Amino acid sequence: MRTKTRDFLGIASIFIFILTAAIALTIWAIPLYKWTLLYFEIPQKVGMSFENILENYYVLLRYLHFPWIKTLALPDFPVSTSGAFHFYEVKNLFLLNYGLLFLSFVGAFLYLRKLKQVKGFWRLVQPFKVAIFIPFVLLLILAMDFDWMFVMFHQLLFNNDAWLFNATTDPIILVLPQEFFMYCFILVFVLIEAFFITGYFYFKKRSIQ
Repeated sequence: MRTKTRDFLGIASIFIFILTAAIALTIWAIPLYKWTLLYFEIPQKVGMSFENILENYYVLLRYLHFPWIKTLALPDFPVSTSGAFHFYEVKNLFLLNYGLLFLSFVGAFLYLRKLKQVKGFWRLVQPFKVAIFIPFVLLLILAMDFDWMFVMFHQLLFNNDAWLFNATTDPIILVLPQEFFMYCFILVFVLIEAFFITGYFYFKKRSIQ
């Protein structure tokens, strides 16, 4: 019973680490945002330079990441009370993700160290084999109806409609097109899939050594 509990907690730690790591890497995928701006010609559409948009984006990222920054003040965009509240909720989710990333890393490290000692990497082969299919299913849903996934994602994480931005009161949404968030979803799923495939073959190899 003790071994089953340890395996459950250990595998959960590994999977949570993979998920939160993929999210963290996507959050910092600034080249993806730059590409989105250029590909969809956002600077021309909003009448603002590429550099100014990036400056505002960096201010937003700093607010979302640093707990000691309490107020969101964008250089070139007004922020409504509703918009500020939504970004505050996003900030809390970002910080929660980093907290889970750290805790799951500790749990995954201790569990993997234990498996190495007892030559128990075989325990991870089947879980990773099954997990490989999850990102494929999510990508299929995304390809079929991203709008539905986008709405469900927000309804799951937020118990209000503050995420429904009005471009008149919160023009920042004009430089954060929905396509950018779609690419972020894709990147998260691709990273998770890469982690699962790499882990599967690695643990399978180590289990027969």
